[in-house]
Amino acid sequence: MSEVKVLNKGDKFAHASVGSLKAFEGKQFVKDATGATSCEISFGTLSTGVEVPFYHSHRENEENYIILSGAGRFQVGDEAFDIAEGSVIRVATNCDRNLKCTSAEPMTYVCIQAKEGSLGKYTAEDADITTHENKM
Repeated sequence: MSEVKVLNKGDKFAHASVGSLKAFEGKQFVKDATGATSCEISFGTLSTGVEVPFYHSHRENEENYIILSGAGRFQVGDEAFDIAEGSVIRVATNCDRNLKCTSAEPMTYVCIQAKEGSLGKYTAEDADITTHENKM
């Protein structure tokens, strides 16, 4: 099982890693390592023919799955469909969901869970252009 490591932390940021995604195995939540207060992010890998061992539903949080590698099937309620690298799937609250790897290579994905309906302003609408000494 992969393990999240805190690499750097300050008053206003946290930098963590689950390591190489090509070698990643299992499921890893990162909220505790990063101190996130707005969402939960997890990384998951499923081997060929393996599916999450349970269907689940959330009462308050929607989930957004981003497929990083591999391919499979995703089911929401009674509807199932193919997914592959680059797929992004949003699942609303109060409906069952599950996913399965059907590719010869493992399927690695990121799942972002956040309170449904909570997104306000984003991108440039929520940004202030600032000046700062560049240390890149």
